[in-house]
Amino acid sequence: MVKELEQDNLQEVVTDNETVVVQYSASWCGNCRIMKPKVKKLASELEDVTFVIADAEKFPESRKLATVDNLPTFATFKKGAFVNQVQTNKFDVLKDLVNEVTSN
Repeated sequence: MVKELEQDNLQEVVTDNETVVVQYSASWCGNCRIMKPKVKKLASELEDVTFVIADAEKFPESRKLATVDNLPTFATFKKGAFVNQVQTNKFDVLKDLVNEVTSN
């Protein structure tokens, strides 16, 4: 399942869930829209991982949890701590990032 943040509370989501993958996006970002269904498909395959989509422009506090200077940025968190991130529009790169955090 993919949660779309409706308020600037990503820190809470990261703290409350074991493994979190975040897609930082924006409404104007074409590559973000391209990646969204791919993220949803990946989320449906990994039930023990929380997937979140955060609007990088609307939620500055959530954005601070990772270094977001390009979109889409994907960040992973494990047990409340930042693990890694990539800026990509390639599904294989995203999959590698997710595999890295789920194989620990």
